[in-house]
Amino acid sequence: MSEQAAVDGESGRASLARTLRYLRERAGISLGKLAEDTAYDKSYLSRLESGERLSKLAVMEDLDRYYGSGDLLVTHWKGARREAFKDQYQEFMGLEATARVMWKFTLGVPGLLQTEDFSREVLSSAQTPADSDEMIEEQVTARMGRQSLLQQKPTPNVRFIVDEYAFRRSAACAQTWHDQLLHIEAVATWPNVVFQVLPLSAGVHPHMSGSLTLLWQQDGSVVGYTEGNSHGVLIEDSDDVLRARLSYDRLRDMALSPSASLALLRGVLEEYRS
Repeated sequence: MSEQAAVDGESGRASLARTLRYLRERAGISLGKLAEDTAYDKSYLSRLESGERLSKLAVMEDLDRYYGSGDLLVTHWKGARREAFKDQYQEFMGLEATARVMWKFTLGVPGLLQTEDFSREVLSSAQTPADSDEMIEEQVTARMGRQSLLQQKPTPNVRFIVDEYAFRRSAACAQTWHDQLLHIEAVATWPNVVFQVLPLSAGVHPHMSGSLTLLWQQDGSVVGYTEGNSHGVLIEDSDDVLRARLSYDRLRDMALSPSASLALLRGVLEEYRS
């Protein structure tokens, strides 16, 4: 749509809001009519158009269908959601979105495997007095949006190594934790996913203070990303990437096999049910 040329210096969220207004005005309908046709609340739609809120992906898909705009809104939404993250993580997210192979180690349940309710509980636990419920919901929306990476085309090959510690500290809500374990069990059986648990019996390891991700692109290039409680570091230097890969190899050597890992997960699920 040539009429929707990008505005210099405009944020992704502002661009999405402007495009939403443009499509509605081009269609010659009011916000009230749009709310009536789509069953979305009028005030909610208004806040999307003003850039005050970032919707879920499904809302943009619905509106693209409504306006017959292809994937225009979805494309703008993918750009806008990256703004929920900061610093090098934005660059990392761009590389993650195009990666053909992903290796991930996490101390807790990785974001790509979290259910919406579990993600909300995790993010809310880090809430400060200055944070609003809307801010938390936007972070949840951004995290849920990332999960489409696991099933995009071409489908990436993904290996998760998760510390057993993640499964020994349950969510506050019993149903949330039960559903979270079931979701991990389901994803662990996908053909493009390898799931392993690093058992507590493995003892100390090189990444006890945070996560490690390695990403391979179509051209064979690879970068790493480490993340702690307060910051993340993108690893691009070839020597540093090699060291990160060797440390991941050590984690994989210490981890349970995929079948044993799935058995451990199912054991935790049974323990929780009993």
